[in-house]
Amino acid sequence: MYDVNPRRPLLEYLSQHEVEEIHWASLEILERTGLNVHHPEARELLYDGGAYVEGNGPRVRIPAGLVKQALARAPERVVVANRLGERVMALEGTKSFFGTGSDLLNTIDIDTGEVRASVLQDVANAARLCDALPNYDFVMSYGLASDVPAHQQEVAQFVAMLRNTVKPQILTTFTDIQALEDIWAIAKLVAGGEQEFQRNPFIIIYGQFTSPLQHGVEGLQRLLFCAEHRIPIIYVATPMSGMSGPIDMPGNLALGNAETLAGLTIHQLANPGAPFIYGGCICPFDMRNATIAYGAPEWHVTGAMMSQLGRYYKLPIFSTGGCTDAKCVDEQACIEAAMSMLLAALGGGNIIHDVAYLEIGQCGALDFVVINDEIIAMTRQMLRSYTIDTQSLALDVVDRVGPAGHFIEEPDTLARFREATWYPSLFDRSPRHEWKAKGAKRLGEVARERAKQLLSTHEPIPIAPAVDTEIERMLGFAADK
Repeated sequence: MYDVNPRRPLLEYLSQHEVEEIHWASLEILERTGLNVHHPEARELLYDGGAYVEGNGPRVRIPAGLVKQALARAPERVVVANRLGERVMALEGTKSFFGTGSDLLNTIDIDTGEVRASVLQDVANAARLCDALPNYDFVMSYGLASDVPAHQQEVAQFVAMLRNTVKPQILTTFTDIQALEDIWAIAKLVAGGEQEFQRNPFIIIYGQFTSPLQHGVEGLQRLLFCAEHRIPIIYVATPMSGMSGPIDMPGNLALGNAETLAGLTIHQLANPGAPFIYGGCICPFDMRNATIAYGAPEWHVTGAMMSQLGRYYKLPIFSTGGCTDAKCVDEQACIEAAMSMLLAALGGGNIIHDVAYLEIGQCGALDFVVINDEIIAMTRQMLRSYTIDTQSLALDVVDRVGPAGHFIEEPDTLARFREATWYPSLFDRSPRHEWKAKGAKRLGEVARERAKQLLSTHEPIPIAPAVDTEIERMLGFAADK
């Protein structure tokens, strides 16, 4: 169901002592400095739980005991299903699952190669492509539909993905709470009711707040809504070093961790045991260009550190990989995507998102989606385990072949060569003369051809007609609001 290597290599940057130092520092931030909580109900939950609230203002200071209580209540694992109700992603331990990022303003057109504003069809195409590609485990809306009115975008993008993939979805909702309510109504319909959805949720909501230490009304509305209905939610910090967080990464990490723990505390006070996914994007800020840097090594090192903290807290972990600051699908894009993907997986992140992001999350390209599918496959092969036993050590085979022999005709070789070695589906290993005979195509050209071929031939499992008709009716209702 969800294959995993129990002995996979795991990268741990921090000692146990350093993990605890960051944890204590985060608790000190919450107790000493506190944070602004702009949602009255959330402040009331914190006050009733034992937090210190300053008059009628937003400032709240959260004692360590309240955080400890929240950590004890939060589930250690969250299992996510696909649209068919099949449980396909167990967010637990060091199991890693990969998917795209979301809400890209621009798309590099697969036919013209020109950059243009993303439209709803781009969201549908990316979902269909990810449905066909074997190494994507979930999808996000790989485009922001500029051809749909802003108040309808999030629901329209959700439905476009529903119709083009059965894979789980991670959804952003940054407009008002109505969009989330409409998404929830459709999700319940597809799942067969609220209880069925809660047993086998196929969507996760992505939540975010403003660093430093600002939890706004809209973000907390979504957090409380998800807690009430037991919809899995990711609620992440995004402090930028030297801008919205301390310049040194340990301080930035402690701040981001404190902010996420505050969200967890509110969430578990609202509904103990509701599914919560821990994580953060502890970003370096490029002072020369005044931008965040998706391809920066510091981002992905701190991502691995956040994964360590998530394991320390025994929470499912959200991470980032497969993304780049490059403006097109070039050598920089592939290098940054591959290094960040491997680092996120070695760090033990459960959800690794933003795969195939270009231009600091501003642009997407379907050929880059295809290339990253191959990078995910390589990453998984690098994380595989090897069984050390009589068969794999092959002492009898070595003795039988002996000096100056060869193994090509050995029964063990013939029986197992396909599973013992990874073979690419996109990258080229052929001799130069064969490569030239096939047109001497560069990787980008091969990836574009693969994307077009899959889009023209792949047919995702459709939604039941009666359900799809009801969704269409609900979309009309949502548009009228």
